[in-house]
Amino acid sequence: QVQLVESGGGLVQAGGSLTISCAASGRTTRRYTLGWFRQAPGKEREFVAAITTDGSKPDYADSDKGRFTISRDNAKNTIYLQMNSLKPEDTAVYYCALNYGIYTSRTPNDMDSWGKGTLVTVSS
Repeated sequence: QVQLVESGGGLVQAGGSLTISCAASGRTTRRYTLGWFRQAPGKEREFVAAITTDGSKPDYADSDKGRFTISRDNAKNTIYLQMNSLKPEDTAVYYCALNYGIYTSRTPNDMDSWGKGTLVTVSS
């Protein structure tokens, strides 16, 4: 099974930037995509961004298009989320998620594995 470990969360002021990472470890012969979801206090878990194995087809939620960038370093089995122009409403626990197959998904229930999450707090 593949384990996912997020890192890089923290406190940042509104308008600032932060990059979080997700390292995947373990062995599998199955193909998979990786993505980010977030869950704010009192809200449902929502899609943020996802990326295919080759990184050619990133997908973004409307709320973060133009501000966030997802990337993948296959040599390190790591994905990143660069977050710019952060807003207080971006405050949430950000989760890395794995989806077996070659297609990305925006649906939490489609995910096959989750990291423990990393907290991003944006102050006003």
